[in-house]
Amino acid sequence: MKPTLNHRRTAFTLTDLFVVIIILVICYWGIADLSATAGAKRKAQRISCQNNLKEIGTAYVLWADDHGGRTPASESATRGGWSDLLTNADQGENCWTNYAVLADALGRDARRVICPADDRTAAAEFVTNTTQYEYDLRASYFHSNSNVSYFVGVSANTNSPRSLLAGDRNLGGGTAPDSEYGFSPASGKGNDVAVPIAGPASWSLKMHSDGNPAGAGNILLGDGHVQQVSTASFNKDWLRNAAPTTNWPAGHVPATPSIRVVLP
Repeated sequence: MKPTLNHRRTAFTLTDLFVVIIILVICYWGIADLSATAGAKRKAQRISCQNNLKEIGTAYVLWADDHGGRTPASESATRGGWSDLLTNADQGENCWTNYAVLADALGRDARRVICPADDRTAAAEFVTNTTQYEYDLRASYFHSNSNVSYFVGVSANTNSPRSLLAGDRNLGGGTAPDSEYGFSPASGKGNDVAVPIAGPASWSLKMHSDGNPAGAGNILLGDGHVQQVSTASFNKDWLRNAAPTTNWPAGHVPATPSIRVVLP
């Protein structure tokens, strides 16, 4: 006589259902917590970036007070600025020079010129000559765009409240936001561009977009005020009200009124 197999069906009990519900709730809480943490991190980065730009704005004012109201970009090298370089086109690779000039006014804190949302990192020391610290092989020195997150508005000044002194480097042209950093290349060689005041310009999605498909970024105005703006508001409310650059390098005057922006 062959033994018979006893096929027993096990019912899905209330206990099983309760366990499943608990697991789903825990997963939901975990996802919600991660989302909240990521959102809080992005908010903290934006606030930190805005604080950096405020510090840069203060540094501009301090520097200008000692240089007849001029910014580093409008002061000659013999008087501590870098306007001599800017009489030539394609000065993107020298963007970092602007912030090296402001080093003392920034308290020699190289972290002030790096946005925490950027892929780049701050220099360990705000010095441009490595021979000053040859004994410290661990330090990274401030001598290139690799330690800078903010563009320079060449013709801006502290007496013009709506001029653009600086801003996040994730600025690009056109209406479609770039997935990387717009005008600012990953190579660190920088870019020297004419941005038409009629636009269009757009923030890339790399920094501060926070889910905004049109992108967003921070700008530093001539009066030291820092504003976070979307691509739309940057074009409509800020770019179109900016005073056009007039002192272009010979042979590089744009066809339409524009502002000169040097990006790291």
